[in-house]
Amino acid sequence: MVKEVGRKLIAQNKKARHDYSIEDVFECGLVLTGTEVKSLRLGRASLIDGFAMVSNGELWLSGVHIPEYTEGTWTNHTPRRDRKLLVHRDELNRLIAVTKEGGLTLIPLSLYFKDGRAKIELAVARGKKTHDKRAALIERQAGREIEREISQRRSGKSGRI
Repeated sequence: MVKEVGRKLIAQNKKARHDYSIEDVFECGLVLTGTEVKSLRLGRASLIDGFAMVSNGELWLSGVHIPEYTEGTWTNHTPRRDRKLLVHRDELNRLIAVTKEGGLTLIPLSLYFKDGRAKIELAVARGKKTHDKRAALIERQAGREIEREISQRRSGKSGRI
C-alpha cells in the first residue's frame, strides 16, 4: 500500500472565524475507531457545533459529527461521541491555563489528514459581539475597495469619470 503524503482537507469550520477572534492555533491528533476513519476518508464530517474541553487532565473533542460508515456493521460508531485529542504535555498545560481564563474557548477550525493521520486544527478563541462582527465586515470591505482603487490606478484606468 502506498503511504499518503501531504495534507487532505476533510472539513472546515468557516463560520468560526466570523463568530470568534482567533488568538492561538494548535494541531492535535485524534483517537478514532476504524469506521470513523473510513467515514472521514469519504470526506464526511461536520465541525459546526464542535468544541474542545479539558477533563481530568485530558483534552476531549465534543459535538463534532462524523456520520456512520455506510458499509459498517454492528461495530459502527456513534456519530456525535466525545473523542480524545492527542497533544504534547506542554501544549496541554498551556491549554489548561488558557481555559481557566474567562471568556476563552477551544473550537475546531479544520479536520484533515496529514501524511495519512487524522489531525484537527484547534483554536483558542474569544467570542465576538455583534458590533465586533459588523466592524470586521466594514474593515474588510474598506480593504477591498482600497485594493481595487490601487490596482485600477496601476493599470492606468481611473475608477472615477
